[in-house]
Amino acid sequence: MGIERKAHWENVFSTKTEKEVSWYQEYPKTSVDFVKSLDLPLNAKIIDIGGGDSYFIDALLELGYQDLYLLDISENAVERIRKRLGSRAQYVTFIVSDVLDFKPSKQFDFWHDRACFHFLTQPIEIERYSNLVSKAVADGGTLAMGTFSDSGPLKCSGLEITQYNMERLRMVFEKDFELTGCFTEDHQTPFNTIQNFLFCSFKKK
Repeated sequence: MGIERKAHWENVFSTKTEKEVSWYQEYPKTSVDFVKSLDLPLNAKIIDIGGGDSYFIDALLELGYQDLYLLDISENAVERIRKRLGSRAQYVTFIVSDVLDFKPSKQFDFWHDRACFHFLTQPIEIERYSNLVSKAVADGGTLAMGTFSDSGPLKCSGLEITQYNMERLRMVFEKDFELTGCFTEDHQTPFNTIQNFLFCSFKKK
């Protein structure tokens, strides 16, 4: 499954421009607001999971953060953002990996996942992800999740996804995280369609 998943995303990022994918945002305001609300120090370790070529890392750099990590399964996606960042890429550690194969050597103060986790549809995959973040997020650290809500799409980029509501997402991470807040938000795609997202934040116990 991991090999098929990688092939799918390498194809997406080699054949589509950044504005030809549904998750494109010119400025990731919701994600940036999450960070601002935490008042994280500028040396905080922040990781963006499945970041593709989103502008979240750019926004963090503009805020002054200098210990950033971006993980994506697609080497094409990572090279696109590395090229776009130019000299600022020195402040970012790029990781080409399926998130389920990721073995972090450090703990993170802020783990951000917008529209990656919901592509995991098998219970064993979801459990592996939950176990991963339990180890990878520092005590007192924050997990920020953005998934399709139960009013959102059933598929994205031709793949099945898992929809979530607040209670379902809470149950995935409740072993080691306390839910601190949730809200839904409509995302307008470049194709003028609407996708309803659920955003939740969790604090590591």
